[in-house]
Amino acid sequence: MKKHTNSIVKFLAFAFALTTAFFFSTAQAADGLKLMTYNVRHGSGLDNKTDYARTCGVINGEAPDVIALQEIDCKTKRSDGADVLEEFSKLTGMHPTFGASIDFQGGQYGNGVLSKEKPISVNCCPLPGSEEKRSVLIVEFEKYVFCSTHWSLTEKDRDASVAVVTEKMKEQKKPVFLCGDFNAQLKENSMKTLQKDWTLLNAEDAAFPADKPKILIDYICAADPAGNISNDDWKASVKEAYVVDEKVASDHRPVVVVIDDALLQ
Repeated sequence: MKKHTNSIVKFLAFAFALTTAFFFSTAQAADGLKLMTYNVRHGSGLDNKTDYARTCGVINGEAPDVIALQEIDCKTKRSDGADVLEEFSKLTGMHPTFGASIDFQGGQYGNGVLSKEKPISVNCCPLPGSEEKRSVLIVEFEKYVFCSTHWSLTEKDRDASVAVVTEKMKEQKKPVFLCGDFNAQLKENSMKTLQKDWTLLNAEDAAFPADKPKILIDYICAADPAGNISNDDWKASVKEAYVVDEKVASDHRPVVVVIDDALLQ
């Protein structure tokens, strides 16, 4: 009886997430492009329960146009062989793009992007990582390039990562958004160096740990390799910037920015 009840609960959670995804799939950020970054801890919350419907409920509730995801499992033992990003795609109705950083427990582990728009091209570039290999996932869309990344716990690696992502940005011909868990606070050298070429768009509110946020290490940044969009232009384009009040679904809270998409015309 208990097993049967659990099946019903899982089905209802799945159905709710699908309904939410359908409702929000037509929602657009008001006169803007809604960007989001979220370290999802492979779908496992602070209660140590893996619940993809719960995680996707958070995403659907915000209805971003594109979201950078970190700590994504793909067919690992820890996630019972599930392709987690594909599961997220089913529950959100968004296009999934995965970039592996490491081989892990019979599968892979890395970064992801979910988007309403279908990508034009995809590239996954390795980043320095002493304790664990890192990467940046670079996804091209019609009017912009969107990157999801998760940086090293080692300061030296983070400093080196700035040079890599900035060089990759300069190779692009469209405005670029760099989003993710940088494992660095604004006062650190890597973030100071990064902001010489990138504009920080998100609010400076703490987003980690999720239950009692004390620090900010998750960011949404922008740059224009063509030089047509200035730092002031980027700042002026921000219509909304906030941290989502979600305490349990992951150990990080999602970070959201809405920009005036007229900037990308």
